Amino acid sequence: MSADKPGEQQPLDAEIVESPGTPPPADLPEPDYSDNGAPSFDFVRDRIEKRYTTSVGAQELAGIGGPEDLQSLDKKIADRKEAAKDKLAEIRRSMGKE
Repeated sequence: MSADKPGEQQPLDAEIVESPGTPPPADLPEPDYSDNGAPSFDFVRDRIEKRYTTSVGAQELAGIGGPEDLQSLDKKIADRKEAAKDKLAEIRRSMGKE
């Protein structure tokens, strides 16, 4: 390999350089826990409040938020049963069964 020929490239000498490693992160306790692993009062209170608001929201979405909603649901069921009885009686009369 001579460098005299046009278009011919010279080989490069290089050495592998190791990149400096990043130091491991310091062990910090989780912010909502004490050093011995017990949850803080604020953490427990927040979890309870979250569960409560989730259940209230689920009731609102289901449409059964309170006693007045249950009463209206009972009334709808009773009205539907009454309408079914009336329709059955009408069908029987039209067939001459009564």
